[in-house]
Amino acid sequence: MKYKDYYEVLGIKRGASESEIKNAYRRLARKYHPDVSKESGAEERFKDIAEAYQTLKDAEKRAAYDQLGRQQPGEEFRPPPDWQQRYSDSGFSFDDIDLADLFAGLRGGRAHAPRGPVPGQDYEAVVHLTLEQAFHGTQVNVDLSLPEYDSHGVMRRVPQVFNARIPKGVTDGQRLRVPGKGGAGFNGGRAGDLYLTIALHPHPLFRVNGHDLYIDLPLAPWEAVLGTSIEVPTPAGQVRLKVPAGTRAGQQLRLPARGLPTPHAGAGDLYAVVQIVVPSEMSEKERLLFKQLAENSSFNPRGHFKQEARNASQTR
Repeated sequence: MKYKDYYEVLGIKRGASESEIKNAYRRLARKYHPDVSKESGAEERFKDIAEAYQTLKDAEKRAAYDQLGRQQPGEEFRPPPDWQQRYSDSGFSFDDIDLADLFAGLRGGRAHAPRGPVPGQDYEAVVHLTLEQAFHGTQVNVDLSLPEYDSHGVMRRVPQVFNARIPKGVTDGQRLRVPGKGGAGFNGGRAGDLYLTIALHPHPLFRVNGHDLYIDLPLAPWEAVLGTSIEVPTPAGQVRLKVPAGTRAGQQLRLPARGLPTPHAGAGDLYAVVQIVVPSEMSEKERLLFKQLAENSSFNPRGHFKQEARNASQTR
């Protein structure tokens, strides 16, 4: 059996807390999920991340893993002589099983086997959504590979597909609980739960911050100076926005309740971030008008440079 350093896979220390383990998993799962990642070997890396998390998030499994000691990743090894008696009631051979299957099937040692009901294992999955799906809500199929035991006690992995309803207004990184869709209980215990971590795809127009959305708003110089009324896209369709005269670059114009829906009522806001755009090509007439403006305008956008220079000379 080859050794895997699950702590190294998640990039955490051996003494990491439960929350540190969860945070590391969520961060890496969003980065390496094969549906969105462009990293080389992302699919294999994602499997290792999920395998490490399933072991370390469970206190009993983590304790059993720690008892294996430290080995070099990829090194062939055998657990200590009493390890199987302490932590497993399955009569498997260490020569024909890998570390993932070993811990997927671990149910705790005979000496510690509980007599009462034991809840089933919780499962985790990352769900990738578009902004439009998050805005309107959607149904998704969640593919999982779950351990299952045949009548001889041999463990195999069986693909299962769950259909889950995603409510409107979910946000990036949000964690949803689907009750009873985890592993089966033991001794009459309830089934575990399925936890879905939401990962939003980048959008070509909108940036997401919680339930608020941001969009860059290009304005021509004369629109910013004179003011105007323009149509701005939102997830629900076009709306008209009034741009006041004298609008500055970087200014945020707020459209209330035009962001993502919030869980109970209302919605976040949409902020249009002003960008002043200069024409890349101009006719001779347009160029002449700009030249006349330059010759007649008293506006100096760098006037504060001289003031700061005077202040600096007075403090010498």
